[in-house]
Amino acid sequence: MLDTNAIVSVREQIARQLRSDIIDGVLSEKTKLVEQELAKRFSVSRGPVRDVLLQLTKEGLLISKNNCGVVVNSAPQPELQPLMVNLRIKIECHAIKIVINELTEQDFTQLDQILATMTKAFKEENYSLVTEADMAFHRFFVHKAGGDDLVNLWQPIIYRMRMNYKRISTPDECFDEHNQLLTNLKNKDLKLALAALKDNVK
Repeated sequence: MLDTNAIVSVREQIARQLRSDIIDGVLSEKTKLVEQELAKRFSVSRGPVRDVLLQLTKEGLLISKNNCGVVVNSAPQPELQPLMVNLRIKIECHAIKIVINELTEQDFTQLDQILATMTKAFKEENYSLVTEADMAFHRFFVHKAGGDDLVNLWQPIIYRMRMNYKRISTPDECFDEHNQLLTNLKNKDLKLALAALKDNVK
């Protein structure tokens, strides 16, 4: 769950900042990331930086090349975007089918909180937090359905999609799409939940 008041580890703070820099284009593709420079930037030793670079490589945002070190991955080619969307939808539909009858009131409370955070961030034009909250919302039921195994299959797809994300939505549209999905999950209406998911993932 995304909790903006939670204590976040140094590693996760660094990971969040680098993800934001990559997705927002602050770090352009093929930019080389040097452990020593990042350690100086974040005022930490090289150990946490090394861990974060490995994590972001697994997520698909970075690539490790022989004799070149770690560089920012390129955005997927436009012709791959529909394939990635379809793969993401298949994984999330699979997850919804598994969890729709298992979600508890506590689960819905957490999802409501994530949605509130995302809506507030959108209105404040904090798009990095919008992205983080959006992913936390979808990750919640993906993880509940298949744990880390399913998340590790899903996560690189969604991060790569974000590197080439052109869709524009308003705060109201953002809220309505996610709230419709959440409402259908609460009502245990599988058909409408799957339809709402497909409307949201574009």
